[in-house]
Amino acid sequence: MIIGSCEVTFYANWVASLKEKRMVVRSLVDKTKHKFNVSVAEVDCQDNHKTIVIGFACVTNEKRLADSMIQNILHFMEQNTEAEMISAEIEVF
Repeated sequence: MIIGSCEVTFYANWVASLKEKRMVVRSLVDKTKHKFNVSVAEVDCQDNHKTIVIGFACVTNEKRLADSMIQNILHFMEQNTEAEMISAEIEVF
């Protein structure tokens, strides 16, 4: 069993409140869950309205498939939000 996980940090300069941030996060999390069937959640910086940290994880039987899935999810996230992707910490084990 291979587990792939990633913690992605976005910066949303235009977000003015935590309520607005929640709408952005909820939309991105729901779209990602629906398209890829992976576990996704906001994992850090819940009190900072301009920084979004989302974590996701997948389980596969091949390392190559986990790497490919993570890259596809990162690309999808980047295309489906106006926030700027600052970093992505990937672990496959």
